[in-house]
Amino acid sequence: MPRPGDERNANQPWPTFPMLYKVTSAHEEGGERVYSVSTTHFEGDEDGNVQWLHLTEVEFIDGKLTPKPGTERKIPAQLVTLAMGFTGTDRENGLVDQFGLELDERGNIARDADFQTNVPGVFVAGDAGRGQSLIVWAIAEGRSAARGTTGS
Repeated sequence: MPRPGDERNANQPWPTFPMLYKVTSAHEEGGERVYSVSTTHFEGDEDGNVQWLHLTEVEFIDGKLTPKPGTERKIPAQLVTLAMGFTGTDRENGLVDQFGLELDERGNIARDADFQTNVPGVFVAGDAGRGQSLIVWAIAEGRSAARGTTGS
């Protein structure tokens, strides 16, 4: 999406929640925010460690995000965290298929007590492993998965 404006947009009147540009303490810690881009793929080293995030700029055309030709680029990455939201993970032609991840009886990505999937080095936390739930669970599980522990 494009960078939000500093003031309420005319097409977002009260009581609609305004999409405003905000800087919080998390943003003040550093990092660059990029807007109107879509990730195309990840690039790793010979050991499978992520090294680069490939992306392209996008624009809305006929209600769809469409890549802009000639805007492809890559940025360095050491860790990729995917926030999948409440819609469930893409199974068909998505990461579940690409990684060969097993699903549990409810259709979530199967994991052990340390958030490890059936694929070594691939962990799952939050909605993708638990199902629809609160963001606080996703945050807590993400932290535990980063430690490789159940948090106890």
